[in-house]
Amino acid sequence: MDDLIIAGGTVVGPDGRMRADVVVRDGKVIALGDAGGQQGQRIDATGHLVMPGGVDSHCHIEQLSGAGLMNADTFETATRSALRGGTTTTVSFAAQHPGMRLRDVVADYETRATRGAMGDYAFHVIVSDTSGANLTEDLPALLAAGHRSVKIFTVYDKVRVADEGILDILHTVRQGGGIVCVHAENDGMIRWMMRRLVDAGQVAPRFHAAAHPRLAEVEALSRICHFAEFIGQPVMLFHISCAEGLAVVRGARARGVPVVAETCPHYLFQTVDVLNGPDAAGFLCSPPQRLAADQAALWSGLETGDLAAVTSDHAPYRLDASGKFAHGTDAPFPKLANGQPGLEMRLPLMFDAMVTGGRLGPERFVDLTATAPARIFGLTGKGRIAPGQDADIVLWNPSRRVTLGKTLDGAGYNPWAGRQVTGWPDTVIRRGEVVVADGRVRARPGSGQRVVMAQSAAMAPRPPRHGLTD
Repeated sequence: MDDLIIAGGTVVGPDGRMRADVVVRDGKVIALGDAGGQQGQRIDATGHLVMPGGVDSHCHIEQLSGAGLMNADTFETATRSALRGGTTTTVSFAAQHPGMRLRDVVADYETRATRGAMGDYAFHVIVSDTSGANLTEDLPALLAAGHRSVKIFTVYDKVRVADEGILDILHTVRQGGGIVCVHAENDGMIRWMMRRLVDAGQVAPRFHAAAHPRLAEVEALSRICHFAEFIGQPVMLFHISCAEGLAVVRGARARGVPVVAETCPHYLFQTVDVLNGPDAAGFLCSPPQRLAADQAALWSGLETGDLAAVTSDHAPYRLDASGKFAHGTDAPFPKLANGQPGLEMRLPLMFDAMVTGGRLGPERFVDLTATAPARIFGLTGKGRIAPGQDADIVLWNPSRRVTLGKTLDGAGYNPWAGRQVTGWPDTVIRRGEVVVADGRVRARPGSGQRVVMAQSAAMAPRPPRHGLTD
């Protein structure tokens, strides 16, 4: 097969940018530099920023929720949408529910992804049932097989894990080598608030935010940080939404706790006011959106590195009886499905703010949306353009203005519709194959490949504080 030469663009990485051609062979980058005299298939990247394919390390695909609802995306629809938005690798969830064996859960999700995925993929293994052989046999075997990210919840009936179980999971992952990701909200506070709001007849979608108070997030984040310190096990704290939550992360990191954290576009660009409109159900997510002051704090966290990544938390539910309105269009807010779609929109939104708008710049854009997620989760070959890396490459047109509209995911609506952005992924390449060009996705369903997670520096355990011998 002829070499592929991406010529005349500006290559951007987390550490800088340079005018260079990119030479690709057999799906890998083999050289950066002047390839003017080299033979091969050429793509003219003049006027474009040449960036690594996005890595979205927090998305829900073809997943049964804790409330028993299947979300609106298959691996085919979700990854098709991701590719068009410039994301070439996704890390979604293999969701265990009580009574399921972890080994069977992961095998089932691997079958689904093998059948449909157009982009490359890995999984977070959701652990909700620690009984039987799940921690003694299945989880150690999955860690050894390269499923080195585990997800737990401190909230939601069917999936939440009590404190002792959380400690058992942290200890098991520490022994096998991996990272534990956490949805951290205090279940008791949320239940207490929900009960009182419902009893008072305050059931419109706007009361969802009151039902998820920021102190519920702060308490759970603090508890998980202390658990991580106690066991000496690294954790990734998902979807930080508020200034006080960021302060917990910053304080834990300052005292040496092995914790990294992320946030999402809906916390950076939406405030709680979106829950006041007629389309509020489409914006519901947990934790909820907060205030403008929280947005400013989160941007500060991205600048300092206390927030290491920006992910979509793509959670697509249709605005009908199959999704958001499974309990009716007039259902009280606790009965409305949580989550909003975002796989396709994550990178255009962040590019518009960070590159076009100059907020932190193109290098940090690459790091937060591609390099850092790949580094944290041990996704070898992903997240940067360099010799030996997978040729996952996006040609960004920095002057193209787009009014956001219909997306390719299964949700059927776009919470960002009508917003205008400047900067667009004109061409997307996955492992040396052009998979998006001229606005059309060319990849075949099932052509994505699983990325085996290596043990990363972010997964390195620390000395425990419990005083026992490991």
